[in-house]
Parts: sequence; structure tokens; C-alpha cells
Amino acid sequence: METKDCILSRRSIRTYSDKEISNETIEEIVRTAQFAPSWKNSQTVSYVAIKDEKLKSEIAQNCVCGFEWNTNIINRSKVLMVQITANGISGYNPDGTPTTAKGSHWQSFDAGLNAQTLCLAAFNLGIGSVILGIIDEPEIKKLLNLGDEYSISTLIPLGYYEDVPQAPTRKPLSEVLTIM
Repeated sequence: METKDCILSRRSIRTYSDKEISNETIEEIVRTAQFAPSWKNSQTVSYVAIKDEKLKSEIAQNCVCGFEWNTNIINRSKVLMVQITANGISGYNPDGTPTTAKGSHWQSFDAGLNAQTLCLAAFNLGIGSVILGIIDEPEIKKLLNLGDEYSISTLIPLGYYEDVPQAPTRKPLSEVLTIM
């Protein structure tokens, strides 16, 4: 698939077929996502791919702040990607001082770049995804035994899709671009 076509046709997919996703395919998706840009090439993003139905269900039931929409999406997915980001690196000097006034903002920026790259890599292989933001980070960290040096940036359910919804209407270019 051409890059532009992938970007223009990829949508958030919330329903998935019963087809399993192989470990090799998960590895290919993450290997591609590793090429997302990051602050000073810090590469602070990593993933836990959850295929275990019991753990996936536990996260769906207890780690989405009661938001049933996310519970249902996670339960329908074949793989739940937990995006983990190392704290205090993106946007910081080696001594821990902020490099810019934006400080930890760069950590979220790097995570977002990586998440979108992961979603595009998955879509290129016929796998749908959606980025979930309503999550109980402390509870997920507890389940995965993660310390304070890490943050859970997002959850990304994956599954083969059968239909891709139409793109929502976009704002006119004149509202999002100024050329000076």
C-alpha cells in the first residue's frame, strides 16, 4: 500500500473478525513502529502485546474507568497492545533538567508518533486498531508490575477488520493552514 493511501484510508476500527494475529505479525508491526521519530532518538516507547484472554478481560473490566465502550472493544480484540513509555527522558537533558519549556510534553509527543506509526503498520497488514485514552494507568501498571520509571501512554486493541468506516468530514484546508 502506498504511504499516502495508508494515511488517507486508515480509520479507528472497533470491531474485529475471529482471525488470530500471529506473534510474527505482532513483531513485524512493532518492528515498523520502532522507526517512529523520537526525542533525540531516545526510543522510549515499548509495548506489551496481550493475547491472554484472562488478562485482556481483566484490563477490559477493571482498567477503563468504567467506560463500557472501551470494555467491549478490548474484549472483541485479538491482541491488546499496552504502550509503555520511559519517564524523564524525552524533553530532558541527561542530568534530568528540562531541555525546553515543554518538559514532559515530549514524552506524550513521542508516544503519539509511535502509536500512529504502529496503527499505520497494522493497517498496512489488514489489521484494524483504535487508540484508547480512557484508562486506569495505576491499575494497569499494577497488573503488569511496572514501576514509577514508566508510564502507560495508551491501550491499542488490534484485530483483523472486515469493514473500514468512511472518513469523517475534515475541516477546510483554509481553517488548518496558513502560509506566510
